Amino acid sequence: MNYIIYDLEFNQRDPSIPKDDTNNIKDLPFEIIQIGAIKLDQNFNIISKFNTLINPTVYTTIHPYVEKLTKINSKMLSSCENFPKIYKDFLKFVGDTETVFCVWGKVDIKELLRNIKYYKLSTSLISKYYIDVQECASKYFNVEKGCKIGLKNAVELLNIVNKDEFHDAYYDAYYTSEVFKKIYNENIKPRIYTTNLSRKISNRKKTIDNIALIKEFEKIYNRKMTKEEQDIIKLAYLMGRTNQFVK
Repeated sequence: MNYIIYDLEFNQRDPSIPKDDTNNIKDLPFEIIQIGAIKLDQNFNIISKFNTLINPTVYTTIHPYVEKLTKINSKMLSSCENFPKIYKDFLKFVGDTETVFCVWGKVDIKELLRNIKYYKLSTSLISKYYIDVQECASKYFNVEKGCKIGLKNAVELLNIVNKDEFHDAYYDAYYTSEVFKKIYNENIKPRIYTTNLSRKISNRKKTIDNIALIKEFEKIYNRKMTKEEQDIIKLAYLMGRTNQFVK
């Protein structure tokens, strides 16, 4: 059995750019622009590595916040392959051996499956077995219920050598693998990932009360929010609900 420890970086629509009605963005709120992965054998030896950028086809302009966080820009992606080709390469990397996916938070599983389905590709070769390393690390460090430890904090607490290269899919996958090896014990068992994306999406609150949200911030700061500040607040609230940048 092999462990595939992987991480993703995402892009999303820049609200300053008008929507393109040709893109069904409701089905793809976050588009993968980088996949990084480490393959370990059952003894935690590194077998191979995977690291590639992806040229987006839905959100072709990199959101300024994403670019600042990940250091990925449009020029870097312009000569890269699109998701269907990279996904094919990723499946070759995963291989035919029985596999458990290990992630720092289940959002990477959800968004990988969402991207696969958006492009009408098969999910049959994606392992249903996973280990949420972030959840395991949070238990290891006795983090307060309802909270989760960040990847950087876990790395530092475990004295794992790092160069502060976080929010890069490959390095985050590498650090996740190092944390996993440090905290692993026989009580950590793979789970089966089951979800119905369409059902979960439809059950969410369809609209956010942006007026109330902005008023709350204006109350806190005792002043009117500028248009730019309002856009940032709305975006930050949406991104916060996904936990996609929790490390």
